[in-house]
Amino acid sequence: MLLTLAWGSLFFPGLFALSTWALRRWRPAWSYNDCVMVGTRVVSSVQAVLATGAGIIIIRSCSNVVSDRHWLAREYVWFLIPYMVYDCYAMYLCDWCRIKDQNPGHSFIFRNFLSQNRLMITHHMVILFVLVPVAQRKQQHTLLYKVNGIITLTSFFCCRILLFPFMYWSYGQHQGLSLLQVPYNIPFFCNVANAFLVAPQLYWFSLLCKKALRLFDTPQDKRDG
Repeated sequence: MLLTLAWGSLFFPGLFALSTWALRRWRPAWSYNDCVMVGTRVVSSVQAVLATGAGIIIIRSCSNVVSDRHWLAREYVWFLIPYMVYDCYAMYLCDWCRIKDQNPGHSFIFRNFLSQNRLMITHHMVILFVLVPVAQRKQQHTLLYKVNGIITLTSFFCCRILLFPFMYWSYGQHQGLSLLQVPYNIPFFCNVANAFLVAPQLYWFSLLCKKALRLFDTPQDKRDG
């Protein structure tokens, strides 16, 4: 656990520093701000590839994705914690690069950063200090674990599934269309692309729901006991 945490603490900041250094050497015409912006995106892309690869390995190694356990699922959480901390710093650094020429002062930049990114910061803090510690506990029938499950289901449904109808609704409000009229007034490939994006979200949500049902479905003999 601690070794994985240490590797993550070295890997993500190190990758960012290496990416920024390499870009400044390979693209001397780029400004420091450009190198920082691209460097942060390189790290985010690498983390996305690693997370996807870990998920594929875990799914292929487990015959039952609801009840089976895999060591990589536990270890990658500890590897991800430093990324969450790094990502908060990277967001602040990007904000600083965008507005530093205005000489607003570090306190103003920090307040602006907190104001503009409060949802993302809250998301990272909840994962770090609530979801990860609770998920690492193996007391699956405690109230805290169940509350954590409800929060996970709710946040997943709102942020990954309801996002799509909200996106259509927002476009309809801008164009003076109802929600049901939007799919017929945008390019067909947009609907196809959104369908491909939302399909795995619905599948993963169904797995989360199955897990929640198993968690809350206490066997009859335990109730009687």
